[in-house]
Amino acid sequence: MASEGQLSVLLVGGAGFLGLHLIEKFYNVSPRPKIHVFDVRPLPEKLSKQFTFKAADITTHIGDLTSEADVTLALQSSGANVLVHSASPMHGCSQEIYEKVNVQGTRNLLSVSQKLGVRAFVYTSSAGVIFNGQDIHNGDETWPIPEVPMDGYNETKAIAEDMVLKANNRSQDFLTIALRPAGIFGPGDRQLVPGLRSVAKLGQSKFQIGDNNNLFDWTYVGNVADAHVLAANKLLDPSSSSVVSGETFFITNDSPAYFWALARTVWKADGHIDKYNIVLNRPLAIFAGYLSQFFSKLTGKEPGLTPFRVKIVCAYRYHNISKAKRLLGYKPLVDIEEGIAKTLQWMDESS
Repeated sequence: MASEGQLSVLLVGGAGFLGLHLIEKFYNVSPRPKIHVFDVRPLPEKLSKQFTFKAADITTHIGDLTSEADVTLALQSSGANVLVHSASPMHGCSQEIYEKVNVQGTRNLLSVSQKLGVRAFVYTSSAGVIFNGQDIHNGDETWPIPEVPMDGYNETKAIAEDMVLKANNRSQDFLTIALRPAGIFGPGDRQLVPGLRSVAKLGQSKFQIGDNNNLFDWTYVGNVADAHVLAANKLLDPSSSSVVSGETFFITNDSPAYFWALARTVWKADGHIDKYNIVLNRPLAIFAGYLSQFFSKLTGKEPGLTPFRVKIVCAYRYHNISKAKRLLGYKPLVDIEEGIAKTLQWMDESS
């Protein structure tokens, strides 16, 4: 990586899904930086065989990213000059959690990082910050943040992203960048691919919401981690820092597919192929979603279908990553099918 002296990287959220892949990618950088993890939990005791890093080589700091004292201690003891912030709650949490982690946590990390001389601050935003339920065709970084957000997760992600970009200060050598990955999946994912497997086991894979004509971006997690390493490197390189700092970049696999293609690829890899599909069109599915919400309130159970989920499933959501290719040198190295194979391999070894 481009820098004078020994680099030290603090990976905030490093014990999470994306975080473990960030460790792996920074671990294989030459020369290898010192790698520190800051998280509310330690690294998993059992790591996937696909990871090559040794847990003994990673220093872990347990703490709360909204605590100035905890973050200060981690940054001082790590001597980090690069901070990568990938910590974030999953979809489906309360607005209070999103506000605390995405907004308050990011504000605290920026403040302490500026005080303690961090040079490069890389933030994991989301492609969803420009999504408000309307179709996105080849969306790029010129698309505005919608005035009415789609949900609390992406609303707070957008607020945090704005703080990160505004904190960029070249005169004080504090450089920031925001990456917007779309549809992340891969080994360690506890939501997307495991959920698809469960759907097939329950015999529900024959049901399809929408006509499946909508293109959607999925992104392999290792490619997303690669983008973070590239971003940190570009911020540290004087020849590129002025061009990329204070900027946002969409990160995808650069191969939009029809929404249900990924699900059926997973099911096919498991030897599950439906002879027919039962299609619920968008208006009918939205109506069913409202009914599901209504009855879930009566029963006190989580609704299986909501209008929000229908809108996501049926929308066109694909993005243009020309900017990331041109300025970061980003290129997705693992394609969708190989990514699915790696994910299924991980699920099989961890079951």
